[in-house]
Amino acid sequence: MIEIRKGNDRGYADHGWLRSYHTFSFADYHDPAHMGFGPLRVINEDRVRPGAGFGTHGHRDMEIVSYVLAGALAHQDSAGNGSVIRPGDVQRMSAGRGIRHSEFNASDTELVHFLQIWIEPDVRGIEPGYEEKRFDAQAKRGTLRLIASPDGRDGSVTIRQDATIHAGLIDGRERAVHRLAPGRRAYVHVARGAVTVNGRPLEAGDGLKAVETPEIVLEGGADAEVLLFDLP
Repeated sequence: MIEIRKGNDRGYADHGWLRSYHTFSFADYHDPAHMGFGPLRVINEDRVRPGAGFGTHGHRDMEIVSYVLAGALAHQDSAGNGSVIRPGDVQRMSAGRGIRHSEFNASDTELVHFLQIWIEPDVRGIEPGYEEKRFDAQAKRGTLRLIASPDGRDGSVTIRQDATIHAGLIDGRERAVHRLAPGRRAYVHVARGAVTVNGRPLEAGDGLKAVETPEIVLEGGADAEVLLFDLP
């Protein structure tokens, strides 16, 4: 079974300093039909104006992954971690039993455009944790590069859930295939460009849910950047 969610059907919020699309219910956007997909709870596409950002706030028992599409995102947290991530960087923060953090546009002149992803962990009350890794364009070109996994294999960041995240850049005649084990499901999010997924044409912001589907095939890309979630 395959279900398409068009990007324009997502929740949307415009706060002036922040424009955000919500794939699943979040903050003031509530849709009982879109509360998450398995342990995948949030995909927010955020654009933050220069010099603005999210002030210090708290999280607990959530795996939070940030994926920058353009610009630079500054992070500070109560565990003493601080960094600036840019396109190609993947940041994972395990909120565990509780952590406070802030996120700001690191530039005074350029917009920052990023995806914030929340995955519910399979263990609660753990020590908060932080990790970041870099995956340049070449590593994702014409393939689905593993960027997050339960065991940190192949240089991916480690998440506390039986789930994996893969990122790919698909253009022209490039083709990538991801096979799903029995009982697994997949969610595909098109971050930019356009691509055909299992014969369905998708554009930036669109999503695809796949259940009882043996494989996900990405092809016919036009400068596409895609995230694929392999979920229990």
